[in-house]
Amino acid sequence: MAQRTKLHFARYEFKYILTAALRRELESEFQYFVELDPFVADREGAKYFVRSLYFDNDALDHYFEKTDGLKHRNKFRLRTYTGDPNGSAPRFLELKGRHNNLVLKKRTGMGPDFECLVSGGTLSQQILNHADPGPIRDRFQFDLLRRRIHPVMLIDYDRRAYVSKYDPGFRMTFDDNLFGTATDRLFPDARPQRRALLAGRSILEVKFEHHIPRWFHALIQTLELRRVSISKYCAGIEAHELAPVLD
Repeated sequence: MAQRTKLHFARYEFKYILTAALRRELESEFQYFVELDPFVADREGAKYFVRSLYFDNDALDHYFEKTDGLKHRNKFRLRTYTGDPNGSAPRFLELKGRHNNLVLKKRTGMGPDFECLVSGGTLSQQILNHADPGPIRDRFQFDLLRRRIHPVMLIDYDRRAYVSKYDPGFRMTFDDNLFGTATDRLFPDARPQRRALLAGRSILEVKFEHHIPRWFHALIQTLELRRVSISKYCAGIEAHELAPVLD
């Protein structure tokens, strides 16, 4: 997959969980205002595959930072757009954070010799060896040493993306067929732990830099959409019952 997004950005992201019926209704209603992202318009099913391997430590600090509602938090993930270890899609090391309501994402590419079939600490070392030099790689190395992060959860899903015809910077994505796998590999040999997340439902993500356009406000009211705070990573942890129960 060719790189279609900026390496660094800051924006707002609102999320909604939709039933299949509500999703169909919403997609029918907003066709006048949006169009398919040109990258997916000619793809089968008008969607593309997304895979992310999330890092955390043994105490699952990142998981609890989210569930505790911390306003300032960051986590690392390794992202690609293929389930084929021999595929040509690029691999990125991403630092995704939230500061109050603003979502920040910074990414850096892996070199052509990056070995993604290894696991655990070996994978982390490969990332250090092949990530482009700079502050993201340096922060990753710091978190490896000080926070003891390591790969813990693989999240897969299909994404359909829309862009606004009239509001620059306004984007909508539908994420379907979500699965979580407890693994320390980007391409595990087998996935006996693979579990469905939010079966039968879609996650709508609305992404914008300044404001939501009026037409979407109207749809929110008409369809009674309810904004939610949800993390795919946390959903994977919970599906596998990996988080300890705290008294």
